[in-house]
Amino acid sequence: MKALFLSQVPRIALYAGVMTGVLGMTGCGLSNKLVNDPPSWLTPYRVDIGQGNLITQPMVDQLKNGMSRDQVRSILGTPLLVDPFRNNRWDYVFELRKAGRPADNRRFFVEFEGDQLSRWSGDGLPKDLSDVLLPAPAAR
Repeated sequence: MKALFLSQVPRIALYAGVMTGVLGMTGCGLSNKLVNDPPSWLTPYRVDIGQGNLITQPMVDQLKNGMSRDQVRSILGTPLLVDPFRNNRWDYVFELRKAGRPADNRRFFVEFEGDQLSRWSGDGLPKDLSDVLLPAPAAR
């Protein structure tokens, strides 16, 4: 009986080694998959984060050449960036980070001649806030 067991030891060791290697390689493959595409029950909840001034098309439609700085500020809000070297330009920047999506960056600027609005331009503008700020659909 003892001799029969001893003759099986190399085969058992071989099987154990092969199984360890297979499980090790499978584990590496699974860990890469878990890192790149984790299951929904494993991922934390991510909040949509908006920063800056969101300018919509109805706001821009109210702008008219010759408006004062106070009138522009009452329509668009306080600018995020006022260049100290060019105080005739205001920049409005908005960034929205939705869970699982790349950041949505939008820029808009207004320029003044003296104290009067002379021109404005920027990225594509949403029609209303719900076009941008609605929650992202579930990732999975």
